[in-house]
Amino acid sequence: MEQISPVLKIGEIVEVLKGRERGKYMIVMAMQERFVILADGDKRKYDQPKRKNVRHVRTTEVIAEEIIDSMKENGRVSNAKLRYVIQDYLSNHLSTEEKEGE
Repeated sequence: MEQISPVLKIGEIVEVLKGRERGKYMIVMAMQERFVILADGDKRKYDQPKRKNVRHVRTTEVIAEEIIDSMKENGRVSNAKLRYVIQDYLSNHLSTEEKEGE
């Protein structure tokens, strides 16, 4: 039985499920056939992104508009902006889960 791969978009925040980066959050920089190109601005910089199979990531269904805007304007994005977006997502995501659990 073939597993349906998620439909990912550039600028989307994803969680890595397999490999060394398991449990970390990264941002989709580009798409290739069944692979995504990911960066987090810390261990995986914009200039040296990670190529991952789409089945090894889980979508958060959150798209970082500032990443898309930066890529349209400059053709690239700063590593600081990648780190900021991921950190902002994690702080908002964790605080929302804690409020739901109370």
